[in-house]
Amino acid sequence: MHETVTWSEDNCPRSPRFDDVYRSRNGGLLQAQTVFLGGCQLPHRWSAAPQFCILETGFGLGLNFLATWHMWQSDPQRCTRLHYVAIEAYPVPAADLLRSVQALDPPNPALVALAAELAVAWSGLRPGLQNFEFANGAVRLTLAIGEVLPMLQQLTCVADAIYLDGFNPVKNPEMWSQTTLEAVAAHCRPGSVLASYSVAAPVRRVLSGAGFVVKRCPGIPPKWQRLEARFEPAVR
Repeated sequence: MHETVTWSEDNCPRSPRFDDVYRSRNGGLLQAQTVFLGGCQLPHRWSAAPQFCILETGFGLGLNFLATWHMWQSDPQRCTRLHYVAIEAYPVPAADLLRSVQALDPPNPALVALAAELAVAWSGLRPGLQNFEFANGAVRLTLAIGEVLPMLQQLTCVADAIYLDGFNPVKNPEMWSQTTLEAVAAHCRPGSVLASYSVAAPVRRVLSGAGFVVKRCPGIPPKWQRLEARFEPAVR
């Protein structure tokens, strides 16, 4: 069931299936913090909320989840409960989850500790929907293991924030299709926010048609732009 990950000499993880990298060579954590957490205005948007739900369309090596969990753990104004829902068709081995954070430069021992907890839960992974709890139940991870569209159709969550992540739209078009992005919108409420590294014109066009107000924002090298969007179906 586990997907093969290849590693370069400088510890860059790559997917042979999609011929694309899981994260940038040197800025994987910064990308997670800037593009996804920052793009969804976290931690501000979950401040003092009883619950906050994040939906991610590509779990990959889990770095976005781990960075979010770490931010939540470090925030004195954090929401009471964090529900993180992620879809992944091709889960990687637990050893690669760990290697991904162990290879970060500079080292981040706090993330390594969280990844070790995730790896223990990962050992029981199976297809379909499953739930894992961390931080004495305050952090809940729902993993939907399967193709993106069927999994979106099975989920019942309403997301406060969406991490629209996945391999390059050219190499993984199903993840970014109109049908998929409209299914993502079905899990939103007015005011839900979305973040992505992709600013491709077709992605922006479909999101706009699905009810999102989309804007391009300054990115981080080697991507000079990133995407932020807000679900406002009444605004066209």
